[in-house]
Amino acid sequence: MKGLYEDRPIRGEGLARRFSNSKRVAIVSIMAVLSVLLPLTLFLSSVVGTPVTSPKHQSCNTVDEGYQCFSGVSHLWGQYSPYFSVDDESSLSDDIPDHCQVTFAQVLSRHGARYPTESKSKKYAKLIKAIQHNATSFTGKYAFLKSYNYTLGADDLTAFGESQMVNSGIKFYQRYEKLAKDIVPFIRASGSDRVIASGEKFIEGFQKAKLGESKTKQDQPAPIVNVIIPETDGFNNTLDHGTCTVFESSEAEDEAEEKFINVFTPSIIERLEKNLPGIKISGKELVYLMDMCSYDTIALTRDGSRISPFCALFTHEEWVQYDYLQSVGKYYGYGAGNSLGPAQGIGFANELIARLTQSPVKDHTSTNTTLDSNPATFPLNAKLYADFSHDNAMTSIYFALGLYNQTKLLSQTSVQSTEETNGYSAAWTVPFAARAYFEMMQCKGEKEPLVRVLVNDRVIPLQGCDADKHGRCKRDDFIEGLSFVTSDGNWAECFA
Repeated sequence: MKGLYEDRPIRGEGLARRFSNSKRVAIVSIMAVLSVLLPLTLFLSSVVGTPVTSPKHQSCNTVDEGYQCFSGVSHLWGQYSPYFSVDDESSLSDDIPDHCQVTFAQVLSRHGARYPTESKSKKYAKLIKAIQHNATSFTGKYAFLKSYNYTLGADDLTAFGESQMVNSGIKFYQRYEKLAKDIVPFIRASGSDRVIASGEKFIEGFQKAKLGESKTKQDQPAPIVNVIIPETDGFNNTLDHGTCTVFESSEAEDEAEEKFINVFTPSIIERLEKNLPGIKISGKELVYLMDMCSYDTIALTRDGSRISPFCALFTHEEWVQYDYLQSVGKYYGYGAGNSLGPAQGIGFANELIARLTQSPVKDHTSTNTTLDSNPATFPLNAKLYADFSHDNAMTSIYFALGLYNQTKLLSQTSVQSTEETNGYSAAWTVPFAARAYFEMMQCKGEKEPLVRVLVNDRVIPLQGCDADKHGRCKRDDFIEGLSFVTSDGNWAECFA
């Protein structure tokens, strides 16, 4: 198991090849020593509660791999994890086969890393102030709390989040270059400021990659956010839930989270109250302190190269439990654990079917008929699409499409591993700047196009159809298997 604050390994092989054998031996020896000392230095620094800096000579946050900084903890922040390329040993290759040509690509993306929501930001600030007022001593790794100044904003993207979305645009262009070099993608965004800004930063990265390939492409128009769907009451929006009245009044997410909070927090609270004499905190407040690890980290630098001292207050096992808590919340709030969770994703799924088949949208759930019936706001002949949304909506969409149908009901009393949940977790599915790629490809020897879905670079074998060894299904078989979607599922229960 990787160390709690371990970065990606240092690679010295390319450098060593440039030197003589004797110098190569010396370099390899030095690198071997560094490979031991660097993780130890990072760990010791984290224990005393000071921010840790990643090595300057290499980036641990890249276009291809996403956020690999301090992966022993940063990949355990649930939906507050920054996007990272999911390296699952059981997953299929995400390469595009040589004998296949991509003819259609749709990205569905979460916005980039943001500051806490306004309501949460107030709660975090209040909690830290209370700790500073009530604690009678601050020692060891808790010492930073005495003088910590809460300065986080609310709701908007951080500089790190903006950088994530630029990288996302670059990666999308690079993956689908054969289409993208001559095509301008059609882009929609749900109507919150951070989602719109994420679409704009994605465009910035897309254009950066495109114009870097050839100056002749400068004559092509730059992409724009073509449609912004309002997030107002009563306005149908497939990129943000809000019109299913029974669902909106449900407290299933909070109830599921509370059950698991009661399971994993008591022992941690006991330790913190002992080490910070004078304080009293609840289970929810303990989770707020854990939230601060991610939020503080993504606000410290534009590249995420420093980790917050909040992170060192908790053990690796406690971060595993925290990560599972976030998965429980999403699963019971917007996934299969909530009878109406998947229904919130039906509208987008039917829009996807329309785009794959270049036929009008057939849906009576959350689609906006005015927008979807107008070729200017919902074209059917584009080959590249990009939609920007939120983690909750994306979770519902994944379950509407049956991507995680093999996931068993998540326990609310004990942690299940990603193997036990068949690869489902909030960190793997809806981290900050999460992206799902829906690809259609034409392959030699196949009369019908094939469809494939990747979630954060992990191929998700399609369910409800005869998937091949690459996780793909024939387009018509894929659509036929979406009977829950094409029949409007249980949407009628929204207004019972």
